[in-house]
Amino acid sequence: MRTHRASGVAVALLVATALAGCTGSPSDGASTPATSAASESPSPSASETPKPTATPTSKPVAIPEDCRAILSDDVLAQLEDVPLNDPAVGPTGIQPGGSLLCIWRDPRADTTALITTISHMNRGPALGMLNVLADDEGFTCFTPDEGTRCEKTWENEVYPVTDGRTLFWRDGVMIDTSYSNLAPSGYTSSIVASLFE
Repeated sequence: MRTHRASGVAVALLVATALAGCTGSPSDGASTPATSAASESPSPSASETPKPTATPTSKPVAIPEDCRAILSDDVLAQLEDVPLNDPAVGPTGIQPGGSLLCIWRDPRADTTALITTISHMNRGPALGMLNVLADDEGFTCFTPDEGTRCEKTWENEVYPVTDGRTLFWRDGVMIDTSYSNLAPSGYTSSIVASLFE
């Protein structure tokens, strides 16, 4: 699965503005099957400026350890027939640095996959990453759920399917999801609700 990262100064300023009020990540890491990750949460129009609402948390948000436990029953039902963390895809679960790597993929499939990494990331590095994605790679960024979300979809270069990437940052935690032909509705929002609500 290819991961593309990709619009202008105005969008970069929106990301900077959104993160300025945050101390601690945007359609859901995936939103609708084989469609845009941006379809679940509408992006603001060019004339709208997202207003940050995140507030500092006194205690760092813990990185989860279970890829299934962070998802709602509805999302899990959409992934029912997709293997999770098959040994053939490589090391998954809790990583040496403390992040959580979840890979929903049948290793026999050529492209269908959903890959999420949840890790701690300070405001500075998060701001830099999201600004690059917005300014240089055409990602759309907005501020739902008291965090900052950036997302983009594109056509797979080999197969007639949709690929995409969604990132959500909040309170020092980055949820970074790349997908190809597998975008369950409510995916990122489900993770956000599990971690922050």
